[in-house]
Amino acid sequence: MRIVSTRITVAHSPDSDDAFMFYGLACGAVDTGDLQVEQVLADIETLNRAAFEGRYEVTAVSFHAYCHLADRYALLPHGASMGDGYGPMVVMRQDGPRTLDGVTVAIPGTMTSAWLALQMYWPRLQYEVMPFDQILEAVRDGKVAAGLIIHEGQLTYAEEGMRKFVDLGEWWKARTGGLPLPLGCNVIRRDLGPALMSRVSTLLHASITHALGHRQAALDYAQQFGRGLDAARTDRFVGMYVNDLTVNYGPRGRAAIKRFLDEAWELRLIPKAIEIEFVE
Repeated sequence: MRIVSTRITVAHSPDSDDAFMFYGLACGAVDTGDLQVEQVLADIETLNRAAFEGRYEVTAVSFHAYCHLADRYALLPHGASMGDGYGPMVVMRQDGPRTLDGVTVAIPGTMTSAWLALQMYWPRLQYEVMPFDQILEAVRDGKVAAGLIIHEGQLTYAEEGMRKFVDLGEWWKARTGGLPLPLGCNVIRRDLGPALMSRVSTLLHASITHALGHRQAALDYAQQFGRGLDAARTDRFVGMYVNDLTVNYGPRGRAAIKRFLDEAWELRLIPKAIEIEFVE
């Protein structure tokens, strides 16, 4: 049954890159007409779990979670976060082990793309789930031997006395001959129907392009979500994850998704093979 609604909730993470993407909507620069667009912020694993309930019409999710949600949600052709030669990292203390065998790794959630990529890199890991913003501290304090870090921790881990064991985006690019690592995507509920899905997609695309066209104002807005990053690092972090691949996946981005999900299926790390379908 198709839902007719003039209220659309857009859920995304409270991170500077996501905030930057949605600046056009947040500042009112994108005219939504008779649609009321509300934003909800939550960490990515919370959003992944909420999507299993279909809670939000539009939401950011991990590509890993999307593999379980493709029947209910369709991929929007924009809004991707991809690590182009960089991405989630496994970090350890300087005196930490030199292998992941027999090591417990703190991870930010079992539905994150970071965890999916790590399982491809090093199968049969021992892990402990904890909030992403507590992982560096847990490694530093010796509660776990290694941590899988996402978001701004990729820029600050060395200041915490950590060393990099592997950068999964770097590993993936070398493994695939130059493809970026798919991490996060924006999806929309299929029961909205094609016309409304397309209309909402156009608005979200306009929000991203407005932010890129008004970069400094969008960065000023995004910095409040940077969890301690200064202006220069906020700029760097946003540039890592909001770029041409965010505006449009293009052939390279779409090839990266296919390779990532096909390999995940071959290893039986996801429940079924995924036929990628975008809202056009």
